[in-house]
Amino acid sequence: MQSLRKTTTWMIPSGMRIARMSAGEMGSGAGKGGGGGGSIRDAGGSFGKMEVAHEEEYFYKQRQEQLAKLRQKAINHEDFHSESIKHHEEAIARHKKAIEQLKK
Repeated sequence: MQSLRKTTTWMIPSGMRIARMSAGEMGSGAGKGGGGGGSIRDAGGSFGKMEVAHEEEYFYKQRQEQLAKLRQKAINHEDFHSESIKHHEEAIARHKKAIEQLKK
């Protein structure tokens, strides 16, 4: 059981550990963990909150772009496989016709 606990602790993403270590509201100054996040954040106040808002917006937009690319890639794969199925069905029909011709 002891070894299981040791292996599960490193599996937690580092971002989650940092989120638990910070105290108070985001952008309100340096957290208990010792690390701040830059001089603006360390100062706290409205500039720190604004910085957090800008960061959140940046990462939200980045996630949206990644999702859009992933969706487009999935659509392209679906189109490719649909075309492949169509070509294979045509080939099967041709081969069946050729087999029928040989049987006569």
